[in-house]
Amino acid sequence: MAIRLYKAYTPGTRNRTVSTFEDITAKQPEKKLLKSHHYSKGRNNRGIITSRHRGAGHKKRYRIIDFRRNKINIEGKVMSIEYDPNRNARIALVFYKDGDKKYILQPRSLTIGSNIISGPSAPIAIGNALPLEYIPLGTAVHNIEIKPSMGGQMVRAAGTYAQIVAKEQNFVTLKLPSSEVRMINQKCYATIGQVGNIDASNITIGKAGRNRWLGKRPSVRGVAMNPVDHPHGGGEGKSPIGKTFPVTPSGKPTLGRKTRKIKKYSSKYILRRRK
Repeated sequence: MAIRLYKAYTPGTRNRTVSTFEDITAKQPEKKLLKSHHYSKGRNNRGIITSRHRGAGHKKRYRIIDFRRNKINIEGKVMSIEYDPNRNARIALVFYKDGDKKYILQPRSLTIGSNIISGPSAPIAIGNALPLEYIPLGTAVHNIEIKPSMGGQMVRAAGTYAQIVAKEQNFVTLKLPSSEVRMINQKCYATIGQVGNIDASNITIGKAGRNRWLGKRPSVRGVAMNPVDHPHGGGEGKSPIGKTFPVTPSGKPTLGRKTRKIKKYSSKYILRRRK
């Protein structure tokens, strides 16, 4: 994927960069793999905002992605590479020999006409999905299951991959993109390769309106508010926070304070915490 630059015709194009989309081969998605997209706008069932800075955005439909990769020993062929408005990675439309069609995350260097397959006996090749116990050490993987048959939940963003560093008893040790090192059940499936669209992290938004298209609403600093609106608010001029540590609007410590539960069940599987 390449990045397109703009000349500074307007303030919004001065630093704006976009994808060239030269890797996209289909303009229309597969209709049977679409479903409606619910816009919560950050509100709960009572209409109260529980997640701030969400709302509006361009209308879009959800592409049903096969994160489970449970078409065991059935070969599929990549027919197109498509844009997905719900994620920064590209998706690939796969036609299986049994007549089924599914979307998968497009791994880097997976092209039209490539054959993929899932199962314990699948070869170690880009796009194939295998249980972690059958993947060699040092291999880059993505779309990793946390529990067997649950579907891939980790390492799905564009350009990311995890590395297999060790195997011991019933667990495989992975180094994740966040630098966290943790153990995963060896029966969990993972897909070989790195997620495609690796230049997604180099794109510059350029203007506020582009974030609004993505459904992101403006964020206002707490110190710029009144005391009734935020714990950081109030004071004369550019006053400091005035507390011993930064807090959220509800008073919970933030900006560096760890929020993970101490007694969480999976803590024993984390060998090294992310930085």
